[in-house]
Amino acid sequence: MSDPAAPYVHPRALCESTEVGARTRVWAFAHVMEGAVVGEDCNVCDHAFIESGARVGDRVTVKNGVLVWDGVRVEDDVFLGPAVVFTNDLRPRAHLKRSGDALTPTLVRRGATLGANVTVVCGVTIGRHAFVAAGSVVTRDVPDFAFVAGNPARQRGWVCRCGERLVDGTTCPAGHPAEASLTTVP
Repeated sequence: MSDPAAPYVHPRALCESTEVGARTRVWAFAHVMEGAVVGEDCNVCDHAFIESGARVGDRVTVKNGVLVWDGVRVEDDVFLGPAVVFTNDLRPRAHLKRSGDALTPTLVRRGATLGANVTVVCGVTIGRHAFVAAGSVVTRDVPDFAFVAGNPARQRGWVCRCGERLVDGTTCPAGHPAEASLTTVP
């Protein structure tokens, strides 16, 4: 009998890490390298890649084709849409193999959403519950609860914790109370 709290690894997935949390699912053709950390209750979909040194929190959705490199830290409750790509080197060269402190870290804070085909240039922080629209290229920090879109991604408004765009920057159309922090962020 299998342990219901154990992570599930599809027979066609490659999960070399021993640090994959309870109830996490790693689907076909996904690769989680040794030294990567993946939290509890995550869903790592087909063809996703999580490199050694990457850290993924609890309840994170990693959709198909997502690439999470060494130096990327994803906090809890984050949604990474299909084909999201992170970088970790601002000056990559094929003949130079940078690692560890030579890489530029990236942080995705709790509850953030990155839509399909988002590219994140290393060295940025994407704030709590921020929403990055599909196809955007993130080249600078994204504030908590900000909605950003474009190439380069620019702030277009604010979002509620539920993901809805805020009307006039303070009112959730679904009726949720606005976060107090929004009134203090420029």
